[in-house]
Amino acid sequence: MATIPEWFDIYWFLPSTFKGYDWGNPYYLFGALGIPLVFFLSGILHKKSQQKLILAFVYINTKTKWTSYLRFLPQISTALGMLMIVVALARPQKTTIITEKTAEGIDIVIALDVSTSMMSSDIKPSRLEVAKDVARNFIKAREFDKIGLVVFAGDAYFLSPLTTDYDALYQYIDSIKEGIVPITGTAIGKALGRCINLMRASKSKTKIAILISDGDNTAGELDPLTAARLAKVFNIKAYTVAVGSLTKRAVSTTDTTNVASNASVAVDESQLKEISQTADGKFFRAMDAEGLKQIFVQIDKLEKVPVKIKKRKETNEMMAAYIKWAMVFLLFALALRATFIGNILED
Repeated sequence: MATIPEWFDIYWFLPSTFKGYDWGNPYYLFGALGIPLVFFLSGILHKKSQQKLILAFVYINTKTKWTSYLRFLPQISTALGMLMIVVALARPQKTTIITEKTAEGIDIVIALDVSTSMMSSDIKPSRLEVAKDVARNFIKAREFDKIGLVVFAGDAYFLSPLTTDYDALYQYIDSIKEGIVPITGTAIGKALGRCINLMRASKSKTKIAILISDGDNTAGELDPLTAARLAKVFNIKAYTVAVGSLTKRAVSTTDTTNVASNASVAVDESQLKEISQTADGKFFRAMDAEGLKQIFVQIDKLEKVPVKIKKRKETNEMMAAYIKWAMVFLLFALALRATFIGNILED
């Protein structure tokens, strides 16, 4: 909601300000039409009873002619004061529609492979950097969900517990780099196990693990399929994402040079597919950065929760500012009448 300025601000006289008002007693605004009538009648009565004095020093020549207009200042100030009273009686109001969104958020844990093969540049600048960037964008699209982070290579570690502090999550993602998990290998089963540990005690109706990797399980004591079955027991769906433009089974066996150079970066889809099938999730394959982005868009749509929207009106009365301005103008007019402007410059 916009901040309302102090009463002495020019804001209160702007056309845009009056245009944005709702009026509690709008018929009082017709009272503004009566102000000129009051001064007209006052002028007639004043002229009848006025005794004119001709004073030499009040003679107006061409050099001082502008001073003759000063005699109108008390009337102008009085008129403005009366106008402010009319505006205040009409009860100007600022009405703001406040939208409140509520939803029963879901639990999401993103497990990110940080093994050496994720540094491959078949997806520029590297598989890991693209995965980090897409994870950030995915988090930005969520609103009520608790999100946790797990990183894994030859072992798996919690990087962040379930939290709605998305700024902290961005910082955690920024800290992910090569070597953050010193043990080599790919412990997919253990990574999924860490995801389960973060969510198993949660009372959330929907819990999902998103596993991003480019290889099969080569380390860790927990078998990936056992972990997937355990995830299903705790009602956790596992979405698996294979990242990389090369596939192991697609590498030519006739070119030993290519086999040697591509073996470390080729993607094995089989285990990731089995994990997603076992844990009631879905398998995705990202061949490039745009493909990975679209996968997270799909996951985002699949795991949306209904959002309840409540709208309420908040009404602020603005009449106090105009009462204060009325006092200022009327007191100013009274002060002017006590000076030479009110007493001497009479016709």
